[in-house]
Amino acid sequence: MDTNLVLISLVIISLIAVALLLIRDNTGRSRLTKQLIQFSEMSQRQAQEQAENSIASQAELKGRIEQGQTSVNERFEALSKRLGEGLVQQTEKTGITLKQLHERLAVIDTAQKNITGLSEQMVGLQDILSNKQARGAFGEIQLKDLVTSILPPSTYKFQVTMPNNKRADCVLELPNPPGPIVIDSKFPLESYHLLRSADGEINQKVALRALGAAIIKHIQDIKEKYIIPGETAESALMFLPSEAIYAELHASLPEIVEKSYRSKVWIVSPTTLMATLNTVRAVLKDVHMREQAGVIQNEVQTMLEDVKRLDDRVGKLKIHMRQADTDLSQIGTSTEKITKRGERITEIELGEELGSEDVTATSTPRVMEDN
Repeated sequence: MDTNLVLISLVIISLIAVALLLIRDNTGRSRLTKQLIQFSEMSQRQAQEQAENSIASQAELKGRIEQGQTSVNERFEALSKRLGEGLVQQTEKTGITLKQLHERLAVIDTAQKNITGLSEQMVGLQDILSNKQARGAFGEIQLKDLVTSILPPSTYKFQVTMPNNKRADCVLELPNPPGPIVIDSKFPLESYHLLRSADGEINQKVALRALGAAIIKHIQDIKEKYIIPGETAESALMFLPSEAIYAELHASLPEIVEKSYRSKVWIVSPTTLMATLNTVRAVLKDVHMREQAGVIQNEVQTMLEDVKRLDDRVGKLKIHMRQADTDLSQIGTSTEKITKRGERITEIELGEELGSEDVTATSTPRVMEDN
C-alpha cells in the first residue's frame, strides 16, 4: 500500500510540473486546467480503488498469514510431538543398547580374565609336559581320576608292587577269570611333538617311525612286567592320556595297534578307558549279584527248614488242643454231675426244715444210693 501511494504522488507531482510548463502558454491554460481536474479525479478514483484493493489484499494476506501460522503451529506441534516421542524411544533404545553394551563388556572382561587364566594354565601345563617325570605324573593323575569316578573303592589299587617287584600304576581287582588287570600310563609326547613339527614328507616318516618305536617299547615293557601267569589276567591296559596321540596311532600306525592286540596289551585313551571301566563295573555288579543269589538260596533253604519245624510244632499243638478239648468235655460232664448232686442236697436240706423225719430217713439212703 505505501509503495502505491508513493507512485501516485510521483505521478501527481510530474503532472503538476507539466502543468506549470503548460501554464506558461496562455492559449492552453483553460484546456490544461480542465485536463488537470479530470486527471485529478481519475487519480483520486484510482488511489481509492488501490487503497480499497490494498485493504482487501491486506485482509486476505492477514487471513492467509493467520491460516499459515495456524498450519505452521499445528505442524510444529505435530513435529514436536514426533520429535519428543522419537527422542523418548531413542533414549530408551540408547539405554537398552548401553545396558547390553555393559553386559557384553562384562562378558568380554570375564572372557579376557578366563583367557588370561587359561594362558597361565597352558604355560603351566606346557612346563609340566616338558618334564618327563611330571608328564608321567600327569598321566597317572588323569588315570586315577577316571578310575575313582567310575569304580567302587574295593575294586582297584594304585601304585601296587607286583610279585615280580615291579610297580604298577593301577590294578583292577577282578574275580577269576580273568583275574587282576594292570593299567599302566604312558605318555610319548616328545615323539608326537616331533611328528607334528616335522616339515616335509621324509621328516614326517622319520618322526612317525620314532613314535611307532616308542609305542612298541611301551607295549613290550607292559607285557613283560605286568602280565604274570597265575597272578594277573592274560592281558593288560596301556593308558594314553591324549586323544590326539590315540587317534594318530590308529590313523597312521595300524600295524602297531595290531601288534598290541597280539601282545594282549590293549591301548586305551581317556574315552575308551571310560567305556572299559563301565564294562568292568557291569561285570563286577553281575558277579556281586551271583554271590548274593547264593546267599539268598542258603537263606531260603534255612527258612524252609524253619517252616518244617513250625509245621511239626503246629501238629503237636493240634494234638494237645484235641486232648485239651477232651479234658474240657470231661470237666463239663463232672461239673454237670456235681451241680445235680448239689441240687439234691439242697432238696434234702429243705425237707429237714419242714420237720419231716420220715422224709429225712428215707432221703438219706437215696442219696447214698445215688453216690
